[in-house]
Amino acid sequence: MDRKIIIAIDGHSSTGKSTVARQLAKELGYIYVDTGAMYRAVTLYAMRHKFIDESEIDKKALEQSLHLINIRFEVSSETGLAEVMLNDENVEKEIRTLEVSRQVSPIAAISMVRRKLVEQQQLMGKDRGIVMDGRDIGTVVFPNAELKLFMTATAKDRAERRYNELLERGENVSYEDVLKNVVNRDHIDSTRKDSPLRKADDAITIDNSNLTLVEQFDQIHTIAKDAIAQKNLLS
Repeated sequence: MDRKIIIAIDGHSSTGKSTVARQLAKELGYIYVDTGAMYRAVTLYAMRHKFIDESEIDKKALEQSLHLINIRFEVSSETGLAEVMLNDENVEKEIRTLEVSRQVSPIAAISMVRRKLVEQQQLMGKDRGIVMDGRDIGTVVFPNAELKLFMTATAKDRAERRYNELLERGENVSYEDVLKNVVNRDHIDSTRKDSPLRKADDAITIDNSNLTLVEQFDQIHTIAKDAIAQKNLLS
């Protein structure tokens, strides 16, 4: 029986981390966890309870409410994909809006929020056989993961992808607003004091600026199979 590993995928916003992580988990028979969706769910909760507006966050109120926030993933009977449940409500579509995207990085920078979610994420990976994507998976959540990938692309390419995704969902957005959001999130994610976005020393960089989805997946799938084979060879 093959020994399973932990695969940590980090990188900038809108690099397609979630898409490729979901594909990879399905191909390998692993569990997929979208940690970005967890932070988006907390952000949505904060927005609904007026803990956040365009200028500031009521950190104290949010921190005092963290014990009331229950996040889990449930497989959709329609799509077969894991979707986010916030206090037993399916919020998968709502957390993907540009409105939530504008607020998620400041929420994710709050130390107490990160501690709560990191604890949950580490529990999810205790039995290995997991693909997890986010900003600090290979550096903080699973620093000993057997395979670490760091995904990147130019801000322009990422903004174009995100813009097209939002249009397909029926959102009325401008490319300029999406590009501004991508650049702003990069800055906040990379400069925050708690668990800033950075490439782990032993992570493999995947620059998908000029890769098709198929080329990207084939490259990452090959790397993952090699890592799993190496794990079993050493066991």
